[in-house]
Amino acid sequence: MKPTLHFLALFLFALPFSGRAAEGETKPDRVPLWPEGQAPNGDGSLDTANAFYTLHRPANPNGAAFVICPGGGYGGLVTGGEGHGIAAWLNGHGITGIVLEYRLPQGRSEVPLLDAQRALRTARFHAKEWGIDPARLGIIGFSAGGHLASTAGTHFDEGDASGADPIERLGCRPDFMILVYPVITMDTSTHGGSRKNLLGPEPSAELVTRFSNEKQVTEKTPPAFLAHAADDKAVVPANSENFHAALVKNGVTSKYLALPSGGHGLNGYKGPMWDAWQAQSIAWLEELGMIPAP
Repeated sequence: MKPTLHFLALFLFALPFSGRAAEGETKPDRVPLWPEGQAPNGDGSLDTANAFYTLHRPANPNGAAFVICPGGGYGGLVTGGEGHGIAAWLNGHGITGIVLEYRLPQGRSEVPLLDAQRALRTARFHAKEWGIDPARLGIIGFSAGGHLASTAGTHFDEGDASGADPIERLGCRPDFMILVYPVITMDTSTHGGSRKNLLGPEPSAELVTRFSNEKQVTEKTPPAFLAHAADDKAVVPANSENFHAALVKNGVTSKYLALPSGGHGLNGYKGPMWDAWQAQSIAWLEELGMIPAP
């Protein structure tokens, strides 16, 4: 997909979820992620804005769950095709989907990561209520949302055991990742818009390194499935290739699906390339033992 088409898709899909619930069903609620006025900016200050999540529960849950990070270049959120549509697909496989509407950074580089970490902690806090296994909680992301997902997978902690907030006492390491045409690096080969929106116009070398996730992989990084089209011009495949290589080097389970075509957005979230990563990622989850084989 050409970059201009990706931004057209962003315009078409960035609207909040408004689809009608099926007869007899209740439309999922859009829930604030942080207590009112308590969303942190990462520098000691608090945000008047908030992040939100929407919980999509399957009819026949198997205990696995994903926090879903839509793309949008860190300047918008493609919550349709890369958010609620993904939750519906996951629900069809018995997997709970948690669509994260993370705050847009506007140069506040820690803000999206803080939201993703909070979403993972929140899911673990509500695990029993939501019917999920807190040890089978993954994160999935697309484009810049893939950068956020891979950041959550390389920057995590075990929680603050003495914290006053019970949610913050829980760990935020995802148990597995699925990254689809992800931005990974913040060096010169990155997607320029994502870098500027996340890091600001003139980031320090230290900041670039911190958010170049191929440089942050360790043996504790969770397993990852990556898919990227060879003809992606907006976010070049080297992003996925280098992250996969770093995972393998550190002994982390990783699978890289190199797709022959589809561009950025994989032909608008449809067709054989889109179907391929979905089918193979489900098979990969089965191989990991994160979901039961059919």
